Amino acid sequence: MGNWEAVIGLEIHAQILTRTKMFCACDAAYGAPPNSRTCPVCLGHPGTLPVVNGEAVRQALKVAYALNCRVRPESRFARKNYFYPDLPKGYQITQFEAPLAEEGRLGIEAAGRALEVGILRAHIEEDSGKSLHEGFPDSDRKAYLDFNRAGVPLIEIVTAPELRSPEEAYAFLRRLKQVLTYLGASSGRMEEGALRCDVNVSLRAAGSAAMGTRVEVKNLNSFRNVERALSFEIGRQRDLLDAGQPVVGDTRLYDAARGATLSMRAKEGADDYRYFPEPDLPPLRVTGDMAAEARAALPELPGAKKARYMDGWGLSEYDADILIDRLGLALYFEEAVATCADPKAAANWVTGEVFRVLKDGEGDIGELKAGGRHLGELIALIRSGAVSSSGAKDVFARMIETGNPPGVLLDEMGLAQVSDVEVLGTFVQEVLAANPGPVEDLRSGRARALGYLIGQVMKRSGGRANPEVVSRMFRERLGMP
Repeated sequence: MGNWEAVIGLEIHAQILTRTKMFCACDAAYGAPPNSRTCPVCLGHPGTLPVVNGEAVRQALKVAYALNCRVRPESRFARKNYFYPDLPKGYQITQFEAPLAEEGRLGIEAAGRALEVGILRAHIEEDSGKSLHEGFPDSDRKAYLDFNRAGVPLIEIVTAPELRSPEEAYAFLRRLKQVLTYLGASSGRMEEGALRCDVNVSLRAAGSAAMGTRVEVKNLNSFRNVERALSFEIGRQRDLLDAGQPVVGDTRLYDAARGATLSMRAKEGADDYRYFPEPDLPPLRVTGDMAAEARAALPELPGAKKARYMDGWGLSEYDADILIDRLGLALYFEEAVATCADPKAAANWVTGEVFRVLKDGEGDIGELKAGGRHLGELIALIRSGAVSSSGAKDVFARMIETGNPPGVLLDEMGLAQVSDVEVLGTFVQEVLAANPGPVEDLRSGRARALGYLIGQVMKRSGGRANPEVVSRMFRERLGMP
């Protein structure tokens, strides 16, 4: 960065997970045929009136309290006026001067540094529709409009300009998505438009309190693209400033194919949107009971869960970060620990075999037919010597396909490990008698000979002998320490 410091703020739009839209009874689910989930209210027909979705308000309150915000007892809706083809009303119902929540914070870790990022505001609004510019035979001449998304409930979260690098912005978005999904307030699926991000970035002289010229990059559709767009934009602004040229405060888009930001239009201000109070909606009042209910519904959040895994269970930060990334994965892991009482073994299995089955953790843990309790039972069987580590992997593969308990599968698959000293004693004696050369090598201190002898017992037992018990029996019979 040389003599410059980046100043970054984020504006995140998260779709609130509700059955219906923000101000009407239309289905809010993703994936329906275009324009099949609309009504006169969300299309803005004359004479229609909006009605607030109470579930959206309850979910937004949970988000506000999870982000340590100050919730206003009374907030107000406003109309944000602008013309765009996918905005059927010609305005968006949002909150402006009196948002639902303000003055929050969210802790993150990035590049070895822990920091608390300020939340300026969190407010409720409705989404616009979607313009479709490609995929049709005449897309070179026409754009198509899908209004299914128009009116879908959103919560917009605006950070303070306290992030200093693309890595910090990425870490913030990842933690925020975890919080939203832990709460059940949003699916967080960026590929469905359920989580979108605009970034604001400027450069200033290192150590200065003055702000540089702010540039906005809109509608970034992945965390990595946020990181890449910021990296490019910071470099672009730095090159301009180093050359003594001014930075123009515009609104830009990120072209992923080029790896560059491109100017769209001049930067808008609040005055451009002609905000005024929404005349069809009364103030939104949050009662004491509503606040108490939202606070009581908060689960253990990702940061607290990570600290518990590390401080209480002795896991590494790397493993803890992986395990808390998705709530379903964390609950699967905790169920395994509750059954086997061995957090480190459970973490190794989840980040190893379970992740392999889930294609590096990208799959849905809920699709596995066997839950965390079954994994815990399998780990307990390994610790008791009832199954070898290699045999346990075979049992696990069958377990997640069938949902059968590992103890049952162990017998069905003939993989139960033999630890009975009387049974193993016969095999050990036969191997000693049949292999005088390796026996003498072992007596002479050649440790590799022990592995050979154990292997002979494993052959005689069909691979079911407990190697630790066999090793101990050889040493005892040969009078070795």
